[in-house]
Order: sequence, then C-alpha cells, then structure tokens
Amino acid sequence: MVERETMEFDVVIVGAGPAGLSTAIKLAQQAQQKNKECMICVVEKGSEVGAHILSGAVFETTALDELLPNWQELGAPVTTKVTNDEVYWFNNDSKATAIPHFAAPKTFQNDGNYIVSMGNVCRWLAEQAENLGVEVFPGFSAHSLIIEDDTVKGIITGDMGLDSNGNEKDGFMPGMELRAKYTVFAEGCRGHLGKQLINQFALDQDASPQHYGLGFKEIWQIDPAKHKQGTVVHGTGWPLSADTNGGAFMYHSDNNQVVVGLIVDLNYSNPYLSPFDEFQRMKHHPIFKDVLAGGERIAYGARAIAKGGLHSLPKMHFPGGLLVGCDAGTLNFAKIKGNHTAMKSGMIAAEVIFSALTNEQQHTDLVDYSQAFKQSWAYKELYQSRNFGPVMHKLGKFLGGAYNTLNQNIFAGALPFTFKDNIPDHAALVDKNQASVIDYPKPDGQLSFDKLSSVFLSNTNHEESQPCHLKLKNAAIPIEVNLVKFDEPAQRYCPAGVYEVQKVEGKDKFVINSQNCVHCKTCDIKDPSQNITWLTPEGAGGPNYPNM
Repeated sequence: MVERETMEFDVVIVGAGPAGLSTAIKLAQQAQQKNKECMICVVEKGSEVGAHILSGAVFETTALDELLPNWQELGAPVTTKVTNDEVYWFNNDSKATAIPHFAAPKTFQNDGNYIVSMGNVCRWLAEQAENLGVEVFPGFSAHSLIIEDDTVKGIITGDMGLDSNGNEKDGFMPGMELRAKYTVFAEGCRGHLGKQLINQFALDQDASPQHYGLGFKEIWQIDPAKHKQGTVVHGTGWPLSADTNGGAFMYHSDNNQVVVGLIVDLNYSNPYLSPFDEFQRMKHHPIFKDVLAGGERIAYGARAIAKGGLHSLPKMHFPGGLLVGCDAGTLNFAKIKGNHTAMKSGMIAAEVIFSALTNEQQHTDLVDYSQAFKQSWAYKELYQSRNFGPVMHKLGKFLGGAYNTLNQNIFAGALPFTFKDNIPDHAALVDKNQASVIDYPKPDGQLSFDKLSSVFLSNTNHEESQPCHLKLKNAAIPIEVNLVKFDEPAQRYCPAGVYEVQKVEGKDKFVINSQNCVHCKTCDIKDPSQNITWLTPEGAGGPNYPNM
C-alpha cells in the first residue's frame, strides 16, 4: 500500500479551464465579500494553465461580464472584435454558395463577440484566481477519486516516476490525496473522472447518450494582404459526405493570423472515414486555399467536443461534488460555443457550494444546483437549442438546417417538437463490407500535412517509459473484432497516429503509440467495442499548446 501525503481544502477543482477557473474565482470573490476563509485548490494536468486548452474560439462575454465586469481594465486577452460574419454551403471541392444572414440560424451571428485564444484567456483567468488567493497546481493530473460511504471526498493525483510495467523508478513520487468538503469536476469533454462519476452515480439514467464531435484547429501566419481582422467564416457540406455532419470554420484573429478548423460529428457511419484527412482535404477548397496559400502553419491540435446539448445533460450533482462545463456537456451547439456556458455553470456551482459551506455543510448532495442552473440564462440557451443537433441527425443537413433556421430565427427555439438521438456515437459504424473505401489524396506539404508532422506542431510530449495511459479492456478485440468488422477504425479516427495495425511475422498486430496522444479522447468515445479507456498519463504529459 503506497503511503500518500494528504492535503485538506474546502474545495478542490479538477481542471483549469473556463469552467474550473470561473468556479474558483467566484468562490474566492464570495469568501472575500463575506470575510470568510475558503481554501480553494485547482489541479491541472497540463504543464501549465492553457497547455491543454483547445477551442475555436469566438467568445461571447456574457459570463465574463458577470464574473469580472472590469475585465478590460484587468487586461483580459479579449481584444479582437468580430466585424464580419460569412456562412457558406460548400457544394464541392471548388464551389461554395454564400448563405445570406436571414437564411442561416441567427445563432451563427457574432455581433459583439470576440476572436480569442482560450488558452490565453485561461492563463489570464488563473492569474485572477491566484490574486484572490486560489492555489493553482499545473502539472498534476487528477488520477482517481476518493469515494467513502458513497460520497466523493476528493481526488488522488497521479504517481510520478513509474516505468512502463508500473514499477517504481529512481525519483518515484507517489500521488497526493487532496481531500475537500466539496470537489468540482471541470475536466472538459469526456473527463475520465467525470465518466466514472456518471457511471457510479447513474447520473445519465434520464438523459440521451452524450454526442460528440472531433474538432481540429490550426493557426496560420498569412500574407498581410489577405488578412481581414475580425472576419468569421463558417460553413458545412463538402468534404463531408451527405450522411456525415460537421462544419468548417476560419477566424481572422490579430497579428496577421487565421485559425482554421473542421468539426466532424462522431456519429459518422463509414469506418473508412478519417476526420484528420477530411480536414486536410478541406483546406484545398478555394475559400480556404486563397487565404492560406503562401502562409505558414504554426500550430495544430485536436479535441473532442460534447455536443449533445440539453437532452444529453446528466444530473450534475452527487454526494460531495458537482460536474460543470464540458465535463457535463453544457456546450451550446447551435452557437458552436461552450466557453460562456461552461463559465456560467461554474459560477453557479460556486454560489451553491459557498452557501453550503456558510451553513457548515460538507460532503452533501448539492441538489440546489439543479434548480439554480435551470433558472439561469445558460439553461435557457440550452433549452432553445435542445433540438439543434438531433434534428440534423434525424432529417439530414438540408431539412435539418431548414428546421433549425426556422426554429431559431422565427420561433426563438420554441417550436413544440422534441427530437432525440438515442444511438450512441460508437454504435453508429456500419460493417466495412457495407461501406465504401475513401481514397484520400496525399498531403502536399503546403496546405495539407500528415499526422506526424502535425503532432510535432502540437508540442506533445510524454515522459518516456511510463505506464500506457490508453487501456484495453481486452487486448484481443482490436484484431479479432474491430479489424474483422470495421477494418480497425482507430487507425483513422485518431488524429495523432496513436493507433496502428502492423504486420509482424505475417500476423496483424495492434500497436499503441501513446507518446503521440494529444488527449483528444476520441478513442474513448468512438471505439465501436468500447474497449479503450483513456486515463491521465503522468502530470504535465500531452500537448503544450502555446495559444490555442
């Protein structure tokens, strides 16, 4: 039995993203106002705050205005205002039809919003939290839960200095027990502890399955003559097939940079589809090529997003803690935005927790959170867009898009119909014999690139010789089941080249290159056998995104 040091806090927050940091700031603000001591700790698995943050991002300041009304005076990195919105239907590889504003859902309009790096916004939020006395610990992964008497009592950070067989190396440091009166889980989409909590406390028993998209993002330095600061471009259609949902984006930020990306819904059916290669192909469309040609790609990343919305929202409270932000799935997919709703969910969490602490309660089930969240503008947003994703899945891009435009623009999301999508994303793949092989063009090294050179740009690094953080429940399934039925789709859905099927002495072998992992969580979501479990590697492992 490993002996662990224990630290006690009032509140432990897992994850220094928008939701976690907003929880911490709001808690500390209330403690300051009431002149009450409140010990708050935020643990972050990235090497620094922001290292694992990847978001588009067009940012709506609603929650920030409430949390820190003087954010401009405080120097928030929120400065590039949206000046122009463009929406396209991509007909094919060379043609696009501009969609007038009245014909696109008004949730796509970005008046008053800002183009930001959420990584940099989170770094700034962490500074505000620390100025209020919050302890922020980057480089420490929350590895496991402390559950006693069916109540969450805190978390255990990951052990450092184990070899690939789990044996202690020189310099081994056991993880610490961080115990708290309340623990807030803000790990982002498909958080591995959030996943355990949802299962253990049956938090999703009354919800539809969560649905996901895989989002890609690159930052490009472009020719100043092509740069239109503040311009936001969204589009759908090509290169994705008729039965594959998703959308493209390109945002002109500051310093002659653009961010370009593609979101591919993970309920796609063709096991031969490669989301990464769809994204690389997309950049050859004239809408993107005309901007990017002659420029330099300076950053790459990928991350799953939770897009199920209201129907997929689990119960967010349980004895001893709360799930907030994308760990629960608060993203508003109709807006393709989740930062403002994640922040608001964390702020509400802070109010409910502080009230409980003031009443000298600890480790209780904070049932008041449900009602407080339901009374918020964040819930109203999710309610208005509750059918946005399911209707696209049920009716397709054209009819679904038409329904969403009508519902959002004329009825403000109030049409009295309910669409639900109860097929989990991992169950959507068809047998390889029913699917057509997709022949992707080779990357040209100018607009399109391979996975390994892309992973290099993400600054991904994992300590050598550590236990593999990608666990197979059954080591035989990739070859004996997934390869036979689906041509092992992990080779294609992973955006970082982690999974390969190699011929070794004439036999197929499943190889896991875990050092390439960018922590997107797609394997945990899309594996058709649900055989892969993503766990946290040693603290500080993974991508090091400078300004994503």
